[in-house]
Amino acid sequence: MFSFFKKKSKLSPPFHVGGLHCDMHSHMIPGLDDGAEDMDTAVRMIRGMQQLGYTKLITTPHVMSEMYKNSREGILAAYQQVVDRLTKENISMVFETAAEYYMDEFFDDLVGSEEPLLTLKDNLVLVEFSFIREPVEVKEMLFKLLIKGYQPVIAHPERYLYFGAHRSWYDEMKSQGCLFQLNLLSACGFYGKKQLELTEYLIKKQYIDLVGSDMHNLRHLEILKNAGSIWETVARLLDSGRLLNPDL
Repeated sequence: MFSFFKKKSKLSPPFHVGGLHCDMHSHMIPGLDDGAEDMDTAVRMIRGMQQLGYTKLITTPHVMSEMYKNSREGILAAYQQVVDRLTKENISMVFETAAEYYMDEFFDDLVGSEEPLLTLKDNLVLVEFSFIREPVEVKEMLFKLLIKGYQPVIAHPERYLYFGAHRSWYDEMKSQGCLFQLNLLSACGFYGKKQLELTEYLIKKQYIDLVGSDMHNLRHLEILKNAGSIWETVARLLDSGRLLNPDL
């Protein structure tokens, strides 16, 4: 079995995000998706990210018709409850919300409506695909986003193994104007060896624009705290000057 602690790291705990500042992909609002199970867990996750050195979190609940048909209003209402709790706990963290949109028919309808999407900043929209099968008409949906004035941010492109078999997909999405967001846990092999290999490929291609924890639970937090290979990868990406996280 592939172990994400197998690769030796030059770094030792405790780790610090350095110049990264902002995490822009997580699931920390309870009751909306498969992320934080309750408010106490959400607070522990946020405190943990603060201890790692983050000064800003943009959480991104799933919007997915078959499982999490969250509305803009519902997300904002649940988000405010977390903000109120952070104020009560006197936690000085900049906490914002966007959404992670699954590209399906429901999302296509949202894009075609007049309702504004929840963005990471300005016109940046986080989108994801199926992990199992190659998405149908994805180029058309991405084009519609661009026509509406949004810039797609492809969540965890290293996790779509079917793209790894046809890597020209990455080139096409880049040429279409998409940004790529790497999951930090991919950098230590948490999702598997093939995902780690695609992580290295995308970094070498200089295709990574953003990094995010994609944190769903406290187990993910513990890995972030203990896997030095993650922070070595972050340091490499920061040194490249390409990461947009500090500007969010």
